[in-house]
Order: sequence, then structure tokens, then C-alpha cells
Amino acid sequence: MEGDITVTQANRKCSAVTGSTRKIKDNAADWHNLMVRWEKLNEDGFNVAGNLVNIRLTRSQSDQLVVVDESSSPSSAPSQQTGGAAELQDECCKLQDVIDRMVVVVKKMERLTASQQGFQDLEEFQFGLEGRKCPLFHSWNTKHFNESSCVLLDSFSQELKLKQTILQELAHTATSDLCMVYLSCWLHQPFITAQTRLTLEALLLETGHHPL
Repeated sequence: MEGDITVTQANRKCSAVTGSTRKIKDNAADWHNLMVRWEKLNEDGFNVAGNLVNIRLTRSQSDQLVVVDESSSPSSAPSQQTGGAAELQDECCKLQDVIDRMVVVVKKMERLTASQQGFQDLEEFQFGLEGRKCPLFHSWNTKHFNESSCVLLDSFSQELKLKQTILQELAHTATSDLCMVYLSCWLHQPFITAQTRLTLEALLLETGHHPL
């Protein structure tokens, strides 16, 4: 996904792009920009989650060594554990901050979807349930735009729930294999599928942000 799309005079196809048509075109650009923002947050969160896992596993190994090594100083172990706990808490707070910003992104996506539903409702009021006969851009009607928005919103909403679950579990997971599963899930985003990305690309093609 490339950088932000800005709706300017240069990428409008004609001066007739006004009213709902103009707003739908702007919404498509907003979808792109929000997805770019999400991908950056996902990358930031993966780096923090990796740090969190490294601290958690290192601390777990240190705890095991303290139990096994009877010759270790009794006063050194609590100090190491306290330091590790503080560092772990710091990384958890950083990851929570990333997720909080992801929540903001999803809320903006919800507003875009609600806006799109409003355009469909308005068109049905004006033209009946079948909508207008002429497409707004190339071939889509407002129902198609609304369905695409719902698909995108559902993908990112589900992915946000997964991220929140990973945060809850990651700091308490001692086994390296399970930690790697959580990290892999964070990185590869199973709910943001190839179909999700194709839906966004189709939206950008239909509204003229990307050339056909």
C-alpha cells in the first residue's frame, strides 16, 4: 500500500463530481489513507510485541536459573525480577498505545461506513429501491459501495479484536512456541485477507483514484 491519497483538482475526472458522488470519492481516499495508517501501526506494534516476547522469555529463563542455581545470591534475584517486571510493563503500555490508535482508526472506518449507508438510504428515497439507473462512476451503484465498506470494516474490526486478545495473552505466555504463534498472527493479520485488499483496490479503481 502506497502513501496517502489526497483528493485534488488533478485527480477528479470532471467538474460534475459533486454532491454524493464527490463525497463517495473522498470516502474512497479516506479508506486508503486509513489502511496505510493501520499498516504503519501494525508494523510498530509488531516491533513492540517482539521486544515484549524477548523480555518475557528472558525473564522466564532467569527465573528457572534462580531456582536451579542454589549458589546464587538471595538478594540478587528479587532485584532482577523487579527490573524485568518494570521493563515488561513498559512494553505492554507501548503495545496498548498502538492498539488504542488502532481503535481510533476503526472508529473512523465505522463513520465512513455509516456515511456510505446514508448515501444508499438517500438514493433509495430519491429513486426507489432499485436506485439510480446511471452509475455514479464506472459501473457501481451506491449499494455496491456500501457493501464494500461493510466488508472492509468487518475485516479491520475482527483484526482489532485479535490484536486486543494478543495483548492480553502475550505478557503471560512463557512458552516460546506460543509466543511465536502470537507474533505471527500479529504480523500476518489473518482477518485482513487478500480479498480485503482487492476490495479496497476495486474501490479506488471505481472512483478513479487508480487508473483502470
